[in-house]
Amino acid sequence: MGAQRHFRPVSECSSENRGNQTVAADLDGTLLVSRSAFPYYMLVALEVGSLLRAIILLASVPLLYFIYLFISGLLANKMFIYIAFAGLKIREIELVSRSVLPKFYAEDVHPESWRVFNSFGKRYIITANPRIMVEPFLKTYMGADKVLGTELEVTKSGRATGFVQKPGVLVGEKKKAAVLREFGVNLPDVGLGDRDTDRDFMSLCKEGYIVPKTKCEPLPRDKLLSPVIFHEGRLVQRPTPVAALLTFLWMPIGIILSIIRVYLNIPLPERIVRYTYKILGIKLIVKGTPPPPPKKGQSGVLFVCNHRTVLDPVLTAVALGRKISCVTYSISKFSELISPIKAVALSREREKDAANIKRLLEEGDLVICAEGTTCREPFLLRFSALFAELTDRIVPVAINTKQSVFYGTSARGYKFLDPYFVFMNPMPTYEITFLNQLPTELTCKGGKSPIEVANYIQRVLAGTLGFECTNLTRKDKYAILAGTDGRVPSKKEKEKEKEKENEKEKA
Repeated sequence: MGAQRHFRPVSECSSENRGNQTVAADLDGTLLVSRSAFPYYMLVALEVGSLLRAIILLASVPLLYFIYLFISGLLANKMFIYIAFAGLKIREIELVSRSVLPKFYAEDVHPESWRVFNSFGKRYIITANPRIMVEPFLKTYMGADKVLGTELEVTKSGRATGFVQKPGVLVGEKKKAAVLREFGVNLPDVGLGDRDTDRDFMSLCKEGYIVPKTKCEPLPRDKLLSPVIFHEGRLVQRPTPVAALLTFLWMPIGIILSIIRVYLNIPLPERIVRYTYKILGIKLIVKGTPPPPPKKGQSGVLFVCNHRTVLDPVLTAVALGRKISCVTYSISKFSELISPIKAVALSREREKDAANIKRLLEEGDLVICAEGTTCREPFLLRFSALFAELTDRIVPVAINTKQSVFYGTSARGYKFLDPYFVFMNPMPTYEITFLNQLPTELTCKGGKSPIEVANYIQRVLAGTLGFECTNLTRKDKYAILAGTDGRVPSKKEKEKEKEKENEKEKA
């Protein structure tokens, strides 16, 4: 009887006076525009697993889609889960679900379904996807009270077996059973779904609405409950089967191109590098008029910039056409070794760092990325005020980048690969804007406090770039993306961490 019930389109569902009511909604094709969860399985396979696992998952797509369409949707779902999750650490899956997936989910939200879902006081999701994969995004950005999803089977050592716990993958009758278990006699007021297998649970609800298969533009990301400021992962585009295939085909070409772009320019003077960039497909746009190099016996200018990638200081030097130094909070020994400009790592000991910055300014011009870490989105993190105490010759520099295939930043991955990933993009674009030097009255010499100077520069750069200022810090970023405080661990700390992990594995 439930299967014969007629459900109206979601556009006819009223969103008024729903504050005391409950909604139960499917995910893929209902709250999300995309009807396939493949891109999200691919992200887990690649970011938690390996490139090989991701390639195996992609190669399995024709077979799995054939099974889904002609044999059993349930079997296809089980196979997707097994290939993507088998053997992976649950802690790593949780981290990626919190740090990588939200950005892609946020770009895939169905506007009409969100209008309805967002109007309800109690919001539940019923999905065939593994709960661990979708829950962080749905609770944080969509305000879901509870997610009823497929539960993964986990070993004692904390790894996914690739199989699922009873009652299995939540499709069809199993979704209906999950709703009955959760709600008992107090069933949801509205059910939202998009396919025949959703009708079973929708028939339990007082009202039911179908999301049609018609194409539509995803909801703008700023309409969600909170913005996605931090995210991790190397891929820029959502890895649909076609996008993933093109990305993997480009990788060998991108690697060769990246190596040429990095090593060809290291020995060349900065004024020549600007021209070799054009030949190699690197687009560098320079705006504003930078100050001339310091005269003999004169201290250098401090260029204070926002932080987009590890290459910011190098590209600033190329834009200036001369050698400069830079200070950074974390840089790998290898990156420091091959850097075409002098790079000095800060120790986070205030007096020691202040002395280093002063010494470098006496030697010449210096670049500092005052956020202390990179941010991919149009937001600026809180600026460190240390630099403002050390000089009154300050030039703000606004930096923006465009990366079409790979992100050149990482909180969890190998940092020494960051510059290579930037240059693996077909045409990486950098836009550098030199603003006017701060007048004396806006520096500490003019009576301003270091915090006032730092906040002023942050606001000026945000206005130039069209970004938004935040009070978030490096610690906030690393707590979200990597579950750490952002410190680079010493060799001894790394060894201790490995020993702990090995003990857990044996337990």
